Amino acid sequence: MDWSHFRVHGIRRGEAFYRTALEYAHYLWLRGYAARAILCLDRALGSNLAGDENELAAWPLPYRAMAWFLAHTPPDVFIGNPRVHFQHLADRMNEPRREQRAARAWACWVIARAVLPHLPGDPKHDVVEPTEAEVAAKLERHGIAGEVALWRSVVNEALDECRGKHESI
Repeated sequence: MDWSHFRVHGIRRGEAFYRTALEYAHYLWLRGYAARAILCLDRALGSNLAGDENELAAWPLPYRAMAWFLAHTPPDVFIGNPRVHFQHLADRMNEPRREQRAARAWACWVIARAVLPHLPGDPKHDVVEPTEAEVAAKLERHGIAGEVALWRSVVNEALDECRGKHESI
């Protein structure tokens, strides 16, 4: 499997594209390409889904996968700074569905901050970082049914795990 598997979708970014992005992310992860796998999850989150697709019932939006990838990337594997990546992605998003895709990028930014709290933001990037409540409001307004609850559960799990690591030290 490689990037050319996306070609069959043309400009369509619906459920088939979503599934391809998830499958390719998994394929890349298994081969040790963590950064590229994370980018494929970005692509999945950018899919044009209404919320009632069969693919979403089987494979919910990949917030949990994103948190898992961030938490389980081996220390010797380069993934850059995901916090900065999502910050830039969210602030520089363009159409189509700009607001929805930006809200999801900010949602991943919150996840990255929870999973990897030691990573700094980009001090040279002049952007107002939203609060968690503001991100939730954006997802509520532009996301699909149940998205905020799914995302919050992932953030809470990540924070709980982070607290558990610090308590065991």
